[in-house]
Amino acid sequence: MNDNDTTAHAGQLAEDLAASFLERNGLTVIARNHRCAGGEIDLICRDGRTLVFVEVRLRRNSDFGGAAASITPAKQRRIALAARHYLSSTGKHHLDCRFDCVLLDGKHVEWIKDAFSER
Repeated sequence: MNDNDTTAHAGQLAEDLAASFLERNGLTVIARNHRCAGGEIDLICRDGRTLVFVEVRLRRNSDFGGAAASITPAKQRRIALAARHYLSSTGKHHLDCRFDCVLLDGKHVEWIKDAFSER
């Protein structure tokens, strides 16, 4: 197994952990890994009538600022682009939306609701 395979596997495990965590906390996962040109959303969930676009970040150490520091303004713009694409392709413009982050640092899980807004 090469480094890319290991990284992809760790990312998939992190998304699985985040999805389970969110479901235990009342959200319903409706899509995973929504991609479009220029962006991707890890998880798309429903929280009542709110559509939640979730970025999952895994950091094994905090040498570069931890998981939260890796969600840069540029990354936020790419997530927002993918969210707009999802809304236009599914006709779900009428739903309230928010952007959440699930941060995994070792065994610690942190859920940040409404972590950022579309810019």
